[in-house]
Amino acid sequence: MAVASVAQSGLDLGWVAPGQGRAVALILISVPFVLQLLACVFSYLARDGATGATLGLLATTWLSLGLVHLAYPTASTTPALGLLLLPAGAMLWLSAATIALTKPLPAAVFGTAGSRFVLAGIYELSSVGVWRDLAGVIGLAITAVAGYCVLAFELEDQGHRGLLPTFRRGSGSPEAATDPRALEREAGVRRLS
Repeated sequence: MAVASVAQSGLDLGWVAPGQGRAVALILISVPFVLQLLACVFSYLARDGATGATLGLLATTWLSLGLVHLAYPTASTTPALGLLLLPAGAMLWLSAATIALTKPLPAAVFGTAGSRFVLAGIYELSSVGVWRDLAGVIGLAITAVAGYCVLAFELEDQGHRGLLPTFRRGSGSPEAATDPRALEREAGVRRLS
């Protein structure tokens, strides 16, 4: 998320020349799309459907953004892209609201990404530069929040205890996730007897 956000923000804020749109496109296709798609698959395998769906939406939105940059490298705006970014951002807000019930920190990243996509979508539809600039600034904010997530969760993983606040809610003991008796009470599991 941080890599994609910095690369796209660099283009939005004019740090990267508009002629470098193809380079940004290749970054968006090769880094965030691939990594978020893998994270999506592993989230589903870990039975975290909300996070899996959110990461899948992020992955394919970054892919679409990259492909549009490849197809129209010199276009200042692409209204069709705006029509993709607006609902993608709105869906990220809805997903973030759901995920925030138990994992507020990742939800903050997803919600901020939703804001970034909505602002970028408004720019693509209106061609008013202030929306592009705001999307670029929000993209940098995503980098900061995502960086904190990486640091907090990796320190927790390495130290086997929380060193920085992650703001999780509810119980999440590893035993509960592996207890076969708990599986029969999960949503979507059918009883055969």
